Amino acid sequence: MDFNVKKLASDAGVFFSRAMQFTEEKLGQAEKTELDAHFENLMARADCTKNWTEKILRQTEVLLQPNLSARVEEFLYEKLDRKVPSRVTNGELLAQYMTEAANDFGPGTPYGKTLIKVGETQRRLGAAERDFIQSASINFLTPLRNFLEGDWRTISKERRTLQNCRLDLDACKARLKKAKAAEAKAALWSDEVEKAEHELRLTQTEFDRQAEVTRLLLEGISSTHVNHLRCLHEFVESQTNYYAQCYQYMLDLQKQLGSSKGEIFSGTFVGNAESTSPPAAAASPPAGAAATLPAVPTIPVVPTIVGVPSAVAEGVLNPNEVKPPASGTRKARVLYDYEAADSTELALLADEMITVYSLPGMDPDWLIGERGNQKGKVPVTYLELLS
Repeated sequence: MDFNVKKLASDAGVFFSRAMQFTEEKLGQAEKTELDAHFENLMARADCTKNWTEKILRQTEVLLQPNLSARVEEFLYEKLDRKVPSRVTNGELLAQYMTEAANDFGPGTPYGKTLIKVGETQRRLGAAERDFIQSASINFLTPLRNFLEGDWRTISKERRTLQNCRLDLDACKARLKKAKAAEAKAALWSDEVEKAEHELRLTQTEFDRQAEVTRLLLEGISSTHVNHLRCLHEFVESQTNYYAQCYQYMLDLQKQLGSSKGEIFSGTFVGNAESTSPPAAAASPPAGAAATLPAVPTIPVVPTIVGVPSAVAEGVLNPNEVKPPASGTRKARVLYDYEAADSTELALLADEMITVYSLPGMDPDWLIGERGNQKGKVPVTYLELLS
């Protein structure tokens, strides 16, 4: 192996000189060339940009991919310059499980039909999430990474070079000062002074050139901010579209489930408005059948009263005009606190007991609740119906 001994010795001498200068500056035994205030502000701004860009990048990666193992895998694929394999989103996986469960339970059953509908919506949500992640990665994460791995590395390299030039410059100043001090004692050192002055001029020129290069790179941070601002707008636009899609998908699903709610939940909680009394045959079952059939609790339905059904159907309820059924009202325990939205609703407190019944034409999600002299609509989901 061919070594350039002279160059090696020269590099070692320069390194030793810089180390000595740096140590003496830290100990306060040597003077240090200070950069102007504008230059210091540029460097502080660049450091701030780098630090916050790293934090925003890392947290955005966590937002898009919360799974640490998946992020590590993607990082390794990226470093190996290989394509990241396509990964199923959580929504798509849930959709797959729901579809398979519906097939096992029976796609024609109410539960199976609902599983299929919800599973299809989850699949669409998963696909929207995949598109959002891809868009955010290209339009937002990639520019941030390019800055940290490209522009910032160049800036850091030039700043290190500037630091070395400054150490060389201060070392030459120290040597010139020593040479002049020795010249005052003996004229034989005049050559040393001239040599030190020559080295100082060279190092000063190199330092000024490197300072200008570094200054231009630091001033380019403003352009970086403009670029990142544009990318941030694109990220917000992608996120807005993603959440808008999700909202629309859930609205569609809610409409589908609402249209089939009567078919699925008929006769489970709320009485049928069209049949306020049981058939004659069912009203008096045989004694043996009555002993074997389980008692199914039902919500009593108020018979049709002139003026009341139409008001309920239109969503307008005057509690003072509603009369409870003559018999068969049910008790219910309140599960959660509920704040009435208007005067037609009854505010609830958790664990209290109230009396409930239904009216013809009411929304199946609501009942009429009574507590003492207070009366109003109450949501079924906040109640535990008691036998």
